[in-house]
Amino acid sequence: MSRTLRHLLTVVLALTAVVLPVVAATTPAPAPVAAASCSTPWGSTPEVVTQLGRAPLTAVRTGPHGCFDRVVFDLAGPAAGYHVEYVDHVSQDGSGTVLDVPGAARLLVSVGHPAYDDAGNPTIVPAPTAGGQIADVSGYRTLRSVVYGGSFEGATTFGVGVRARLPFRVLTIDIPGAGARLVVDVAHGWS
Repeated sequence: MSRTLRHLLTVVLALTAVVLPVVAATTPAPAPVAAASCSTPWGSTPEVVTQLGRAPLTAVRTGPHGCFDRVVFDLAGPAAGYHVEYVDHVSQDGSGTVLDVPGAARLLVSVGHPAYDDAGNPTIVPAPTAGGQIADVSGYRTLRSVVYGGSFEGATTFGVGVRARLPFRVLTIDIPGAGARLVVDVAHGWS
């Protein structure tokens, strides 16, 4: 190898040793991926719309989400009224019997719709029994139970057990030609 080539190789290696650390120090590190933001500016005070509807309940479903757990009440027609609030205990419609609603806090959810048709037949299939669990919420972050409290004089009561008194919201969603949904979301925490 010639002397000039050796000298050039030495210069390149020396510059590489100086330049690489400078480039590495000035190259921005990738930004850390932020955790999902759970902005749930809801409250825990009662939400009430006083109105009875004729469309019966047809199903009760639940679903876990990233920032909240959801309970959905399917209706055969337009949504009417509801009453959702934290209570010390939930009572069975008609009899007043206190229901066992597992959870550290309880939401009384009264839906302004019956769980039976005009002939008195149950419209939720399979027909729930008063005091019985109506949804499996095992493994949910916030929900602990959804208990059927009965349907009496056009309104239906549920007890929703949660792990703590957390913020919630109530939504009604009309589905043209297919009825409506009453939705209760309970946040995983306060934001």
